[in-house]
Amino acid sequence: MEFFNDVGGDPLKPTLFELIAQEQLRDLLQPALKYVLSVFAQRYPRYLLRIVNRHEEFYALLMLLVERHHLRTHGASFSENFYGLKRRRRPIFETERAKAAVPGVLPEEKLRDREIWRSLLILVGLPYLRTKAHEYFEDLGGGVQSEVMEESLVNQTRALSEEVCSCPISLAGRLRRMYKAVYPWLNTSFEAWLFLYNVAYLFDRTPFYRPWLSWIGVDIRRVGIDDLVSLADSSPPVGGTGPRSLLAILRRLLLASPRMLLNSINVMLPTAIFFVKFLEWWYSPSSPARALSSSPQGPAVPAPILAKPHPQGIRLDHTAYGVCPLCGDGFANATAVPSGYVFCYRCAYEYVDKHGRCPVTLVPARVWQLRKILI
Repeated sequence: MEFFNDVGGDPLKPTLFELIAQEQLRDLLQPALKYVLSVFAQRYPRYLLRIVNRHEEFYALLMLLVERHHLRTHGASFSENFYGLKRRRRPIFETERAKAAVPGVLPEEKLRDREIWRSLLILVGLPYLRTKAHEYFEDLGGGVQSEVMEESLVNQTRALSEEVCSCPISLAGRLRRMYKAVYPWLNTSFEAWLFLYNVAYLFDRTPFYRPWLSWIGVDIRRVGIDDLVSLADSSPPVGGTGPRSLLAILRRLLLASPRMLLNSINVMLPTAIFFVKFLEWWYSPSSPARALSSSPQGPAVPAPILAKPHPQGIRLDHTAYGVCPLCGDGFANATAVPSGYVFCYRCAYEYVDKHGRCPVTLVPARVWQLRKILI
């Protein structure tokens, strides 16, 4: 991806594929966290069931803390920082001469409180509102008429409902019907709007791959050497200065623990997503692990237990392997009777046809039950 950007273009401008990848990572966080919470809620329902039932609010609050920390510390959202991207206050006039005059990261490019809170509104508030809007649409039965019911059945149901309920529809009912009819068009228009911005960004028609970045006043850039140096200089020293008493060390660790926890999310959340997806793949019906451990036709059928010889049947004590117990010669068209013993086809046919039983075990048998085998 960097190869296409570096040819006659800005090397710090990310490609559209990088931007889409970081958005996909952000979209995977919520279902992965919900899956983990639902699994643990089955064992600890007293503590986690309420969180699972209000998962959207819990996730929005959690991401508000995480995104705010990353925007203030790294100048980027969580997923953008994971892919080595950052948010930059877009200057009014951008020239190479101005960049060369001031080494490092320009103070005017760092995010202020206004850009941070606007970014939080889009990163946290917009996905939450879209999730709630889609849930309300599904609660109203959205998509049922077009996906499950046929058109004739829908018309019959509508006619019956009009006959049963002749009372006028309330204003709330009309608004719900209007929302159910308008929401798919609004959602499609919104996705088309984002798609047009992606195409415009791909062909360098706009510096923003999302329309709200212009309102926030930032653009997305790759993290460069100057950004890494600036981040290393601004980070507090590990050891610190001051007294070395045990109480001071514990106090310093307690104060630094929230920042350390938020910084560790860069590794914890992608690792959790990987393990969740790995478990889904491992326990899926199409998993290669299951294909290796079990046969496609199902479990192997165990071999039948060989019936014991009857005292009045033919004795097999001195019969060599590969010799028919009836004629004493080698097998000619070896044939097995239902009890599992093997004879020549002609010998087995004549004996079973005459006596109706196995020569060795005296178990009842019929001619049509004889089976030719290869030995």
